[in-house]
This record gives sequence, structure tokens and C-alpha cells, in this order.
Amino acid sequence: MGNGQPGAATVVAAQAGDQNALDELVAAYLPLVYNVVGRALAGHSDVDDVVQETMLRVVDGLAQLRDPESFRSWLVAIALRQVHDRGRRVARSPQDELAHDVADPGADFVDLTLLRLELSGQRREVAEATRWLDDGDRELLSLWWLEVSGELTRAELAVGLGITTAHAAVRVQRVKASLAAARAVVRSLRAEPRCVDLNVVVRDWDGRPSATWRKRIARHTRDCLWCMAAWQEQVPAERLLAGLALVPVPVALLPGVLGAIRPDLLGTSSGVSSGTSGTSGTSGTSGSSSGMSSGMSWSGLLAKPVAVGVAAIVAAASAIVVYTSNQAEPTPQANLAELTTTTTSAVTTTPSSPPPSSSIAPTTTTTTTTTTTTKPVPTGPRYGSVVDTVDAKPDPRTPPAPLPVRPAGEVTAVGGVYENAKRGYIGGKYVMMRRGEHVVLSGRGYFRVRYEIAWFNRPGGMVMPTWTGLKGKLFHVASGGGHRMDDSAPGTPPENTWMGSPTVGPNGPASGYVGLPPGAQQMWQNEFFYLDGEVTLGNNERGADYNITATPVTWDEVTKDITAPPPSEPGGRGPIRYGLTRDTGDDGAPVPQYLTRETPADRAAVPQQSAVS
Repeated sequence: MGNGQPGAATVVAAQAGDQNALDELVAAYLPLVYNVVGRALAGHSDVDDVVQETMLRVVDGLAQLRDPESFRSWLVAIALRQVHDRGRRVARSPQDELAHDVADPGADFVDLTLLRLELSGQRREVAEATRWLDDGDRELLSLWWLEVSGELTRAELAVGLGITTAHAAVRVQRVKASLAAARAVVRSLRAEPRCVDLNVVVRDWDGRPSATWRKRIARHTRDCLWCMAAWQEQVPAERLLAGLALVPVPVALLPGVLGAIRPDLLGTSSGVSSGTSGTSGTSGTSGSSSGMSSGMSWSGLLAKPVAVGVAAIVAAASAIVVYTSNQAEPTPQANLAELTTTTTSAVTTTPSSPPPSSSIAPTTTTTTTTTTTTKPVPTGPRYGSVVDTVDAKPDPRTPPAPLPVRPAGEVTAVGGVYENAKRGYIGGKYVMMRRGEHVVLSGRGYFRVRYEIAWFNRPGGMVMPTWTGLKGKLFHVASGGGHRMDDSAPGTPPENTWMGSPTVGPNGPASGYVGLPPGAQQMWQNEFFYLDGEVTLGNNERGADYNITATPVTWDEVTKDITAPPPSEPGGRGPIRYGLTRDTGDDGAPVPQYLTRETPADRAAVPQQSAVS
């Protein structure tokens, strides 16, 4: 059936009464059912019950399945039918019961997805956006998510919904449009500072995502020049979801599933407790499941081999490898390597009953199950493969794309980190004003490097600051400060920039411009970086005079800086342009030029584009 799941031959064997084949089907497809139901019901407290009922109906009806090749689409159709049945039961419930029929905060499937798959960047945004879809869209999304992640085919999606593939294509396009609008809503509400007009729109909003409020907020984002940026640079959802793993099945759900399938076989020597009523039984019980051939017994899954059966399902549920955190966001995973072997032992002790004498030892049977899984190797961008290059000025009134959130602790400077540093008027925690002054930054988090090009002291060619002794990773995540250093300075002739002036100033400073080396990226007033490790930043001033400062900052401070808008009136004081987001949230984010893991005696000798992978 593809994707490493049991094929038609296993289904036929299970229909014929092969207990091992049936165990394999249950273990392999329980995660798929859990993900379909979990997303369709948005993590409602009824998810476990619906999953249990689905698996019970699959086992009961397996003998009647005519086409073993269609097992997966048949399974999905049963799961959706149980979701619908649950919806009808809720609709018929009295209002006082409906008041308590709300999503379980601890089981919110979006939170589970974010936590267990460690999603970040635009993948995290897509998961959060699903909260804004209505029930029908969420149901289709639960299948489409599995389609683009490689768990289902489009034909199986259509069969599961009971529609044609052509109709399925139309519905998928509608859901994608709703999801794009929901992503814009998530971005707009998360923006800092938030649009003042949007605050008016959501004045009466209760804070809970809904399809109605999605439409209202999305309508505003389409018409608002400030919020329109929320629609820009959205990586297509199908590229973000390609290759993602399933959300692992909670171990707590497994006894309930087993109890629903054959409750009379729980409470045996396996030590597994169900947590559902009426689950006690006799260890040696065997029999046929309702609607199954008489030879199909669950005694092979529960009883002496019960621990083996449970272990197989636990292993299948737990071995769904989470590998998205190091994957390039738009790039699907492909290669698998690094085999991992898990061995589970089950010991069943059966004493003689009654023991004739104390000299007779109990009989002990040990069963060992070895489960081999594969750990995928990320196939996304290699760290350091994207290095800063010369880029053009963006439109000054275009807000930056949302800045991905990276895990942050604290960036600090260790002892003896800089030499002869002095504070300049540009401010900053660590100031480097002369050649040789440097700072060793370490930790995990964001920091700002602020530039002062002192052309008024000494123009000419600039020897760029360098990054040396890198341990870990360093990314160039954003540019801000309200202007690039080659922008025209307010209140001066257009040819006057922060890089220099062609004329002598009123107090007689030197005239001329500071020039960058060929191929060097033009710096902004503030450049923002993310560090996970340690690196040394050094001033290599020769020729042109410049000063730099390094200051630890937070993600909020970076966002506030780059989203500060230019004034509405031409020539007004303050920012000249919005900032620029460079971070992609993964290893595809750029690393700065003049970066190396080496520690050369002459820091200024670092090549413009060093290898840091």
C-alpha cells in the first residue's frame, strides 16, 4: 500500500484468520486513524472514543471488505463516518450538555502537532492557521495534510470523502484558499506593533479562532496597506507539509483501543490496564471477533503474547520519527538512514495452580520483540550554503515578512572578551571603535550589531568586520534601524548618505564616501543575528573609520525595530524605510560574510565567503 504500510496480502491474510497479520494492520494504521480523527475534531475530548470505535468497526467489518487493495481508503471512510456520527450525536444533545461539549485544552491537536513534531517558522504558522477553519474544511484538511505528507493518495482521499477525484480537487483548492487567509490572519494578529485599524476590527472578538472571524479579519488584511504584507511570501502549504511525520499516538490511548477491540482479554498477565469499563477477562480466552472468521482470535494480541502485541503497537506509534526541526522548510524529506533497533521483552509467569509442593518452580516464558525503525536524514539546505550577497534596496514602504521565532535563551560575553572598548554615541553593550577590538559572544539568542560609518573622520576603502572561531551556528536574520547606510540622510542633499558626503561639512570634516569591498553586502544601521554557540566579532578598521556595537536583544525587540514604519509625510524624521526579514527559520537562512570557524592571527584576512558547514 505504499509508505511502508502493510499491503493487500496482509489484508487477505488477516481476513483468513492470520492473527499476526491482523496485529500488523492494527499497529500500522492506528496512527493514521488517530491523525485523521484528531485533526477533524480539532483535538476534542471525544477523539480517543472515536478512534476506538473506528478501530473496532474496522476489525468487525474486515471480513466483508471485497477489495483488499482499497483497505486504506475504506479505513479512512470509516473514520470519517465515525466523526460524522459523533457530530450528529452532539447536534441532538441538550443545550446544557453542549455547554460542556468543548475542545479539551490538553488535547488540542494543533498544540500536539507543534509539540510532538517541533514545528517552527511557516510550518508552525500553517498548523496554527488550522484553528481558524470550519468543521467541514478541517475534515478535508485532515485528509489533504496526509495526502501531501505522503500517507494517502488523491484517489484514497476522494474515496474517503465519498466524492469524485475531480470534486476533491475543487474542494482542496477551496480549503487551500481558506488556509492561506487563515495564515494571513495569524500573521496579522501576531504582528508587533499590530495595525491600529485591525485592533478596531477585533474589538469585540472573544479571542477564540473561528471561521466567521477568519473572514472578517482576512477581509481587513486584503484592504489594509499595513496588513497586506501578511499575504506575502507564503510558502505553499503543500511544500511545507510534504514529508512531515504523523503525530505519534499517545501511549495512554492504546489500552483503550485494545479494550474496545477485545475487552474480555484485558486484565491478564500483560499488566496493561484499559481505563474503560468492563475490560477484565480470562487470560486464556480466545474466540472470533464479531463479523470475523471464527479462526480470527484476539488471544494472540492479548494474553501471553499480549505484551508483544501491545509492544508492537506502542513501537509503531512511538517510532514515527519526528524529523522536521532540522529540515529546510520548503524542501520535502527523502533519504532514510541510521537504523535504530528497539527491543522489548515480555515475561509471563504461570505458576501451577494449585502448586502441589514448594519444590515445583513456576513456568516462565520470555518473549522478545525487536522493532527496527529508520531515522530520516534531513535533505534540506546545508548549513552555510546560503551566504550574504549584494542585494538591492527593497521598497521603503513594504513591511517585512514575519520573523520566524527561534528558541532563545541568553547571549552573553565571556571574560576577557574585548580590548580597549569605548562607548560611542551610537550606544550598545559592547563597543568596538578601533582595529583589533573584539567581543566573544556565546549562548543562544538574538543580538544586534549597530554601525556608525565615521566618514567625517576618515573616508576611503573599508576593511569589513569579521566573525571568527565559530562554534555552532550563526545566522543573519534581519536588517533594520530605519535605513540602509547608503540611503540619503534626511535634511541633507540627496547625495549625502550615512556612507559619506561629496562636500566638506560646516565644521571642516573630511569629504568623501566610505567604499565597501567588491561583492560585500551593504550594511543597514542595525543588523540582527541569531547565535547558537560561540563566535568572535572583531573590528578590522584600516583606511575608512567605522565603529560597531554588539547588544543582546529579544525576538520582540528585533520585530519592533524592523516593523517600525516610515513617516507618512515625505522628509519626516524617523525611519526612512521598513526593515527586512532575512531569516527562513531553517538552515536556509543566510550566514554573514567574512565568517569562519578558524581563529586566524589576522582577523582581517578572513575570506569574504568562508565555508562554515
